[in-house]
Amino acid sequence: MSRFQARRLGFASSPTTYEHTQTQRTRYMSKIRFIIKRLSNPRVRRRLKIGLSVYAGIILLCLLSKLSYDIGFFNAEALKQARNAQLPTTNPVLTTERARQIVAGALKEDPSNPQTLVIQLIDSNPHFAIIMIEKNKLKQIAYIIDMRLFFIGNLFNAEGYNLTEGMENQYDIKRENYNSGSVK
Repeated sequence: MSRFQARRLGFASSPTTYEHTQTQRTRYMSKIRFIIKRLSNPRVRRRLKIGLSVYAGIILLCLLSKLSYDIGFFNAEALKQARNAQLPTTNPVLTTERARQIVAGALKEDPSNPQTLVIQLIDSNPHFAIIMIEKNKLKQIAYIIDMRLFFIGNLFNAEGYNLTEGMENQYDIKRENYNSGSVK
């Protein structure tokens, strides 16, 4: 009786390392033979080709979308950097000439011959500038916000005080000269 037969009957002790590796190798080879036998069937081959083609197509589609996203992302970053390079590095300063352009554009007047003139810059803060304008020999206080928005009217602070009226009193502008929109 060989060791293999004794072991099958339960008489043998633990198998040697050589026998153990031989048994594993035999099982592995039989599994490979079984897979090869299955793959030799034309129907299985056709299904496998279809499945692998679909899988390869999905991978190619994912790679293509990733590549196009990366190209778009890098182009967008380059545009941002180019835009940032074009921005001025100095702080913008509101001048009387720039204030005239903003007022003429906001009131849709001819920039070369505006009817409303900017007489004085009271506060030339680029975020909230206070200016004095004159139209038809009537002076008013106006505001330019962020160097692009023009505003004429009464401006109240958090406590309810009329800041426009205070500026007019400070610069001796009579409110009776024009209709300010408020009841006196």
